[in-house]
Amino acid sequence: MSEKPDETQWKAVTDDFAVMGQLQPEDIDALAAAGFGAIICNRPDGEAPDEPQFDAIGDAARNAGLQARYIPVSNQVGLTPENVADMRAALAELPKPVLAYCRSGARSAKLYEAAQG
Repeated sequence: MSEKPDETQWKAVTDDFAVMGQLQPEDIDALAAAGFGAIICNRPDGEAPDEPQFDAIGDAARNAGLQARYIPVSNQVGLTPENVADMRAALAELPKPVLAYCRSGARSAKLYEAAQG
């Protein structure tokens, strides 16, 4: 991830929801400047040795004035009913637009779709 994520690095799913791959804490200020109101992490802590833990992302988000939620989706287990319910609740409660991330953005997009159904 570059130091300044921009609209070429996230994929807008709707006007109020976008997905992207792994964030770094230093990416958060640029996302706040881009107008996002909240970040959802769909990547479990410890999935890869070089990924930052959610606490670091969450702290950076709060410091930038964004809300943050942790709704991990395991590649081994896949989407669970709890993941879908948690995502549905987060989307109802969080300020928009929301950016969700995982390793590539695919799990986040699938979870968003499931939460809409």
